[in-house]
Amino acid sequence: MTLSPARVPATGVRRLTRTLYGYAFLDDFVLLYPVYALLFADTGMSLWQISSLFALWSITSVVLDVPSGAWADAMSRRRLLWIGPLLTAAGFALWVTVPSYGAFAAGFVLWGAGGALGSGALEALVYDELDRLGAADRYARVMGRARAARLVGTVASIGLAGPVLARGGYPAVGAASVLACVLAAATATRFPEHRVRPESTDDSWATTVRAGFAEVRGDGAVRGAVLLIPAVAAVWGALDEYTPLLIREIGFAEATVPYLVMLIWAGVTVGSLLTGPAERLGPTGLAVLLAGAALALAVGALARSLTGVVLLGLAFAAFQLAEVLADVRLQHRIDDSRRATLTSVASLGTELATVATFGVYALLGTDMPHSTVFAVLALPYLVTALALARARAATARP
Repeated sequence: MTLSPARVPATGVRRLTRTLYGYAFLDDFVLLYPVYALLFADTGMSLWQISSLFALWSITSVVLDVPSGAWADAMSRRRLLWIGPLLTAAGFALWVTVPSYGAFAAGFVLWGAGGALGSGALEALVYDELDRLGAADRYARVMGRARAARLVGTVASIGLAGPVLARGGYPAVGAASVLACVLAAATATRFPEHRVRPESTDDSWATTVRAGFAEVRGDGAVRGAVLLIPAVAAVWGALDEYTPLLIREIGFAEATVPYLVMLIWAGVTVGSLLTGPAERLGPTGLAVLLAGAALALAVGALARSLTGVVLLGLAFAAFQLAEVLADVRLQHRIDDSRRATLTSVASLGTELATVATFGVYALLGTDMPHSTVFAVLALPYLVTALALARARAATARP
């Protein structure tokens, strides 16, 4: 039987999306996520040592983000996507087999390297494959659902970590996390990849990096799209780390905190699923979305109540939606040959801005309660919304 032309793209899209959603779920289905800080403390690590481990993790991502994006433009993106989870699995195995500061540090370097290999490569592969199938207009909806699959994996890992830890201790949690990474790597081998890669990897790598930064400097539309991603993603990504402290400060019992965190992340999942319909939002609509989310963030933090937690979840959902939309704007503006590189440049900007946000939070949190710091850090989103609105007004003038 001969398939019709419409049937072939439909089958290709289904294969791509099923692989993507499975990969996204497994990549974040890591039972160590909610308990690795406890593992470090129970091993005897001081607060300074634990903080230095987190810093090492971020530094690894910062150093490798852009080079890994260039590698993804110069070699097989699918290969990088299955190597990354295996590096992470090796790091997790070190943590639970020889728990010590050196093993934890090596594990974070491996985890950071594994994450960096997928930075830019996944978005670039998905966009190019959809474009080849004539379905590039589905990118926003597909990536929104992939983000939702990641969030479901995270929530599921939070729910299962406690029972597994109680039954088998850290070795059982670590074994489950390693298994999830191995399954993610196996799933990544199923990604289709039809891109023709350059013959000379070394020359093309250096050329791609130079050309990518030249495009950011020389093309205002690309530069704006690259800068928009860290402007949207960094602050709320950093605030997420402090959300349990805010909830406890409000007065909820510690046993209730995980459930309220899960409530917030359920809202974030919904935000991811709304990406398809929301793709029609222009710069003005995105500015309104960010302004409304900033208001919900500030009011929710200062409300110090269950209603405030719900508002916080709505704000995070809107920020997640805006983050995916910002990625869509970038993908539509960049050339296929440098897609992963420029996506990694945006990711690098996000990492740097997130580290800066951690510093600002620590500085403000010395004299302010968490609720006030959350409200203050809503201001950058108002600035971003204003910049989008002004840019839209400027382009609309004759």
